[in-house]
Amino acid sequence: MAVTKEQVMEALKQVYDLEVGFDVVSLGLVYGVEVDNENNVKVTMTMTTPMCPLAGFILEDARSKVQEVEGVNNVDMELTFDPPWTPDMASDEVRKVLGL
Repeated sequence: MAVTKEQVMEALKQVYDLEVGFDVVSLGLVYGVEVDNENNVKVTMTMTTPMCPLAGFILEDARSKVQEVEGVNNVDMELTFDPPWTPDMASDEVRKVLGL
C-alpha cells in the first residue's frame, strides 16, 4: 500500500507547538513532504524561531506521528530555517486567533 503525502500531513496535524498552541501544519511550519516508492518519508520543516526551546521535542513528536502512519518505513526529519518562518505562513484561522 502506497503512503500518500495527504496521510503524512494528517499525521503532522497531531503535532503541536505547545508554546503557541497550534499544530505545525496550521502554523505553516511544514515546508515539504516527500514519499518515495518504498514508503520512506522525508519531512522538511522549520520552527517559529531558531531559538525554539521545544524544537527537539516537536521534531521527535513529528517523526513519531509520521512513523505511525500505516505502511511508512523510514522517516527523515530535516530542520531548516531557510526561508525563515513568518506569521504570513500560518493559516488564516491561526492568524485570526493570534490577531495577526
